[in-house]
Amino acid sequence: MRFGRQELKLTMNNKIKIFFAAGLLLAFGCNGCKQKTTAGAADYTISPEAGTTYKAGDVVKIKVALPADAKPDSVVYMMESTRIGSSKDTAGISLNTDTVPLGIKILMAKVYEGGKSQDVTTNILLLAGKAPEEYTYKVEKTFPHDTSAYTEGLQYIDGVLYESTGEPGHSTIRKVDLQTGKVLVQTKLEDKYFGEGLSVIGDKVVQMTYREKTGFVYDKNTLKLLKTFPNNVGVEGWGMCFDGKKLYLDDSTNRIWFLDKDTYQQTGYIDVCDDKKQIDSVNELEYIDGKLYANVYQTDDILVINPKTGAVEQRIDMKNLYPESERPAGRDWGNNVLNGIAYDAATKRIFVTGKKWPKMYQVKFSPLIP
Repeated sequence: MRFGRQELKLTMNNKIKIFFAAGLLLAFGCNGCKQKTTAGAADYTISPEAGTTYKAGDVVKIKVALPADAKPDSVVYMMESTRIGSSKDTAGISLNTDTVPLGIKILMAKVYEGGKSQDVTTNILLLAGKAPEEYTYKVEKTFPHDTSAYTEGLQYIDGVLYESTGEPGHSTIRKVDLQTGKVLVQTKLEDKYFGEGLSVIGDKVVQMTYREKTGFVYDKNTLKLLKTFPNNVGVEGWGMCFDGKKLYLDDSTNRIWFLDKDTYQQTGYIDVCDDKKQIDSVNELEYIDGKLYANVYQTDDILVINPKTGAVEQRIDMKNLYPESERPAGRDWGNNVLNGIAYDAATKRIFVTGKKWPKMYQVKFSPLIP
């Protein structure tokens, strides 16, 4: 029996929701994150209250409150384990968020008193400072696309499309002729693997898997498997792209991880947010002129993301690209959605497609005129 990504995702999402629910209870469940010192010592509190939302550019006032009889020697303030300021008393500090990456940020005050220290923590949610610009698209040309290809990763380089396809028992990595849609070279994954994003790095191609915590490295020309490696970054393996220096990998949440291009180990991350919320299910990725372009799974949106902050700067509505009236009946269109972005840097062409779609579209993006 064939299982699409939707069925597998439902089971995993139940586990993910339980995991994050527990995390949220810890992160947001404490009112002001009041923490106690050793028995008999004073209670310390910190503001802002846990879960308070700010916009990038806001100034966050961070302050510790102590009982009247407390006499701290100093208070050191930290964000995500990085020192951001200190004070000799409870006056607090101001955090300017202009250059702070978005998402949930853990704030901590370390209170020193009488040769001892006590930590008290809170957290904030930092969102984008302004709403994303709304963009639209124009179809410049169409090409055939294999309707059996459950597209997970897509990249255009040296005149060839590299495509990773998913689904257990049907996952592949392939080189495809853009003009005809025909497969030039293909390597099939073992049935236990579900193929996900790919990136071409020099003379090699790296491919991730969905839930199997395994990555593959292939010869770029022959797609012969050269080696495997463990992928322990993130919740799952989803989309991937390469900016010439580092890899970007998303994992079903709103997080995009940075990976070393040689070791595939984590080197950092950003959290994707617009001005209203965190954006989950960030999927197939492409790096275009200094920005990350991303599909959002089971939507018709393509997001343009700042790779330094995670802010969504543009949103492109693609809902009429493949009209529902033209789609054959009997296929799971809720699962076989828009997914796949490739960029021809030499000619500035952008290609998009979807899972099991019959066409590859060459498109041009432009601001939406009200």
